[in-house]
Amino acid sequence: MAVTVLRFNLVEPGATPDSLAARYRAAVEMAAYADACGITAVQTEEHHGAADNWLPSPFALAGAVLGATRRLTVTVAAAIGPLYDPLRLAEDIAVLDLLSGGRLVTVVGIGYRPEEYALFDVEWKRRGRLQDELLETLLAAWTGEEFRHRGRTVRITPRPYTRPHPPLLVGGSSRASARRAARLGLPFFPSAHLPELAAYYREWLVEYGTAGWTLMPAAETPLLHLAEDPERAWARYGGHLLHEARAYASWQSGGGVRSAVRSSATTVEELRAEGVYRIVTPEQCLALGLDSLVLHPLAGGMDPEEGWRGLRLFCERVLPRLDG
Repeated sequence: MAVTVLRFNLVEPGATPDSLAARYRAAVEMAAYADACGITAVQTEEHHGAADNWLPSPFALAGAVLGATRRLTVTVAAAIGPLYDPLRLAEDIAVLDLLSGGRLVTVVGIGYRPEEYALFDVEWKRRGRLQDELLETLLAAWTGEEFRHRGRTVRITPRPYTRPHPPLLVGGSSRASARRAARLGLPFFPSAHLPELAAYYREWLVEYGTAGWTLMPAAETPLLHLAEDPERAWARYGGHLLHEARAYASWQSGGGVRSAVRSSATTVEELRAEGVYRIVTPEQCLALGLDSLVLHPLAGGMDPEEGWRGLRLFCERVLPRLDG
C-alpha cells in the first residue's frame, strides 16, 4: 500500500489571530480524521520570522497531533538543529516519544536561511559544529546516563519510550550532512531525490564502520490537493499555491540547496505545468501510480473548508482503493 502523508506548514498571508487559530484547529482535526481513515503520517515543518506565518514550532504541533491520534506517525521534517538548546530538545522529544508510544520521527537539518540564525542570535558560521553537538547530545541524553556537556556532567530524565532512542534522522542535501549521518550511525534523509548523495552516504558508513539507511524522496513527489473540478480549484486557489511556491523558492536561492518540492514557477500557469503542486480528481490521483502520496490540504493559506473537501475526497474515494 502506498505511504500517505498530510503535510502542514500552516502558512496564511494576512492572517488574523482568529483565522490562524481556526487553521491550527483544522490541522489537528484533519489529522484525527486522517488517522481514523488509515493515513500513514503527518509531516510538520519549521521556519521562523516569515511574514506569511509559516509554522515556527513543529514539535508543539506534533504534540497536539499525537494527542489527537492513535496510529499515524508524525514526522518533523525538518527541525533546524543549531537553533535548539540540545538538553531541552532531548527532554521534549523524550516526552513526546513517551506520550505517543514512539510515533514521533525527528529529522534534524541545518537550515539554509541566515536570517533565522540571526533572529535567535546564533552564529551562522558555527552551524556545523552546533549541529554535531546537538546530535551527539541527543544520543547521549537518551541513554539516561550521566555524560559531559559543555564542561559539565549532566543527566537527562525521563528516558524515552523507544529503544535505543527515538527515531532520529539527519536531513540535508550536502556531502557534509551525509558524512555526519554516517559518522553517528544515524539514518540519512536527503531533502530531494539524490541517489549520488545516498551512495556517498553508504561509502562513509563503510569508512566509519557504522550502520544506517537512507529515506529518500522519490523522483516524483508532488504536493497534492483533490477536487471534483480541478479547473475551478486552480482558478480559486492557484494563487495560494503560487505564493507558497515562490516563498519557498526565494529562501533556497543560494547554491547547493536542493529540495523535492522546489519550484521555479512565476505564474499560476507555470506552476500548474510544472507539476510540483497538483490539483487532481480522485481518479487522476489513483492514476498517478505513486508509492508515496503527499496531501497538502491547507497549502498557501487555502480555506480550511476547501482543505476538508479535498481530504474527504481522498479518504473516501482514493484510500480504500490503494490496497487493491
